[in-house]
Amino acid sequence: MRQRLISALFLVPLGIAAIYYGSWYYFILMVVLVTLAAKEYADLFRAGGHQPNVVLVAGGTLAIVINQSFDLFGDVSWSRDPSWLISSLLLVSMIFHLFQYERGRDNAATDFAITVSGFVYFGLLGAYLVLLRQLPEGLWWVMLALPAIWFADSGAYFYGRVYGRRKFSPRLSPKKTWEGYIAGIVTSIIGTTLFAILWRIPAGQETAITPFAGALLGLVISIVAPLGDLGESMIKRQFGVKDSSHLIPGHGGAFDRIDSWLWAGMIGYYIIVWFLI
Repeated sequence: MRQRLISALFLVPLGIAAIYYGSWYYFILMVVLVTLAAKEYADLFRAGGHQPNVVLVAGGTLAIVINQSFDLFGDVSWSRDPSWLISSLLLVSMIFHLFQYERGRDNAATDFAITVSGFVYFGLLGAYLVLLRQLPEGLWWVMLALPAIWFADSGAYFYGRVYGRRKFSPRLSPKKTWEGYIAGIVTSIIGTTLFAILWRIPAGQETAITPFAGALLGLVISIVAPLGDLGESMIKRQFGVKDSSHLIPGHGGAFDRIDSWLWAGMIGYYIIVWFLI
């Protein structure tokens, strides 16, 4: 607990500052977290006896996030389209694992699938954490979308510990309960609604940051984003690993920290773009 508190006291102000100032500060923080999480993903599978290409998983993730975040080749129609980049990464990955098979790696096909799923998963989803901040009034949208999952986690944990009876996912996460899950949804809706009311003051009355926007984000994100946590649990339980790494004392690795953020960023982005602005 002491390590967790010390780490939080250092990381929380850093994260808030990066979100507030945005620009390169926020971009660098997010791209580092997502790339480290991708590397940890590859390392988890390597610990289980597989051999994905760590450089392609982490490097491909980094390349996709950068490509999705900036018009690297000027104002051209395909600049932010990830298809060309993902296709190129697929080609390189296939070539690498074909060579691995020829060198005696019988499970090279499985390794290839893990490599591809790694840079696609973390690259595409991770990019939304950056794109969310680039939206008009992005500061306030980030401060609604990400807290939605934090409120949900807190509500589920504290209510579930006391009143939880029915297991939500007995094999993946035995401590999670349906009572806690529902409490997390309610807590998230209330928390993001209150945050929206609070953020509306500095954002101004003409802002799209409304109590309805907060409630909608809290509802949808709290329902879907916990799947990111369960997905990571599935990988860790298959290989008998507790944390994705020991990068952050008391908190595990980057993947442990952002597993649900990845889905919160993507879900939040599309809810905002399609329904709120």
